[in-house]
Amino acid sequence: MAVETERIPARRRRPGDRLAMLGERDFRCFFTGYATSLLGSAMAPVAVAFAVLGGGADGSGGPGGGGPGAGSAGGDGADLGWVMAARILPVVLVLLAGGVIADRLGSRRVMLASDGLRGVVQALFAVLLATGRAPLWAMVALVAVWGIGEGLFMPGLGALVPGLVRRQELVGDANTLLGMARSVATVAGPALAGVITAVWGPAVVLAADAATYGVGAFALYRLRLAGAAPAGGRESLLADLRAGWSEFGSRPWLWITTAHMGLFNLLVWAPFLILGPLTAQRELGGARAWGAVMAVYGVGAVLGGLLMLGRRPARPLAVATVATLGWALPSAALAGGAALPWVVAGALVAGVGSAVCGTLYGTTMQRWVPPEALGRVTSFGALGAFALGPVGLAAAGPLAGRLGTGTVLALGALWQLGAAVAVLAVPAVRRRPWEGDEEAT
Repeated sequence: MAVETERIPARRRRPGDRLAMLGERDFRCFFTGYATSLLGSAMAPVAVAFAVLGGGADGSGGPGGGGPGAGSAGGDGADLGWVMAARILPVVLVLLAGGVIADRLGSRRVMLASDGLRGVVQALFAVLLATGRAPLWAMVALVAVWGIGEGLFMPGLGALVPGLVRRQELVGDANTLLGMARSVATVAGPALAGVITAVWGPAVVLAADAATYGVGAFALYRLRLAGAAPAGGRESLLADLRAGWSEFGSRPWLWITTAHMGLFNLLVWAPFLILGPLTAQRELGGARAWGAVMAVYGVGAVLGGLLMLGRRPARPLAVATVATLGWALPSAALAGGAALPWVVAGALVAGVGSAVCGTLYGTTMQRWVPPEALGRVTSFGALGAFALGPVGLAAAGPLAGRLGTGTVLALGALWQLGAAVAVLAVPAVRRRPWEGDEEAT
């Protein structure tokens, strides 16, 4: 029997109700493991970068030149690019298969296997670095397997969350709290990794990351989910994939917002990530200035999460789309030659918007897509949102060389403003309710 949804307007909910999802045993267990794993995952890229470039943060392979970070060949920027690309590409390639497998076998099983795989990879990576036997080809191979694990995990996560809480009105708050954990990890992880790498070397960071995956896997193992059984393998994988695409494509609000996110990553966020540090180096004071911008972006995301706790807007996609307007501000500030405080302020608003739109997009999908197809639909959404990002990262520099850095950033900001207005003009997006009895298109 379905659980009756309690329809309490957000403004009438007591402050304590906004953390009611922590009273749900499964969610509390998963949140603890997931937040721990996120911190390790946010630390790992820093360690990998220094492992490729020479081991310890001082480039000497760790304290005294022979510490736990030793073993890298002392690569350059091109080597680092190969390693980073080797992580991203498998994620994109595996996403769709991850969605099908999650719907067939159950998201918990797939995520448990993914955490196990990634934990083993990071432990092996740490051992190779600690023993001085980590050539570039081995690093590329290891991060590629790591990327496969991430590509399997992501669709399962989107499908798992609704089953973690018995009271379905708490799904939005559950998404908000998970998003806040991601934001905190994004800020704290690199800072912690930098300290550990400087003192003990990158191998210790990767060993710690392997341990955090173990914590995440243990939390998943302890879940006692009650819900629909996995769909099983009655059809071929290709048939399952086609069925998932049908579910995705039949909802205009879903593919329109996915296209919006994909083009945002291509035209706005990728140029910002490449040209922002360049502008900061030239005009704003260097790495410390850029670190402040990104740290405040993370703080804004945490504040946005706090703002969203306990709130259920009647038209969630309309609110989410309005929130995406904030992403135009830091690019516009950089393009206009604004002083650092204005860029930081823009990043703060953009961070708030990222938490608001991320929570509302994810929750709307989970509420309106059938549970048996949620893994596949999540994978199509993630693929559409992120597939063009690497293209934008690669093209930002050459375009800036031709058009100018300020022009590329300004065009991105203008695109974001125009795109948000265009998406809001679509009735299927603007009128999508939080809850209802029929699927409206």
